[in-house]
Amino acid sequence: MTDRFAGVSTHVLDTGRGAPAPDVPVRIERRDAEGWTRLAEGRTDNDGRLRDWVPAGDWRAGDYRLLFLVEAHLGDTAFFPEITVAFRVQDPDRHHHVPLLLNRYGYTTYRGS
Repeated sequence: MTDRFAGVSTHVLDTGRGAPAPDVPVRIERRDAEGWTRLAEGRTDNDGRLRDWVPAGDWRAGDYRLLFLVEAHLGDTAFFPEITVAFRVQDPDRHHHVPLLLNRYGYTTYRGS
C-alpha cells in the first residue's frame, strides 16, 4: 500500500486471443452493513493491468468484489458479458493481485502476487 493507493491490482488476459485485454472497465466494491459500496472504477491499460486506483483510506480487512465489464471486449455474443469476482482481505497491508483469465466461453481467477 502507498500513502495514496491501496495494494490491490488486477490483470485481464484474453486467453482466446493470447493477449492482454486493454480498456476493460473494472469496478471494486466492499461489503458493509448496508450491502455493497463502490470504492473505485477504472479501465485496464494497454497491457491489461489496473493498479493504483483504490484510495488507501478505503482499504481495510473485509469482503470485496471486482466487477469486470467484458462485453465490449468480447463482443455482443459473449456468453459472460460481465464477471464478478468476490474475495476476502484479511491482511490489508499485503498486496492483493486478483487476475482474470478470460475467453468467450469461460474464465478463471486466482490470488496472484
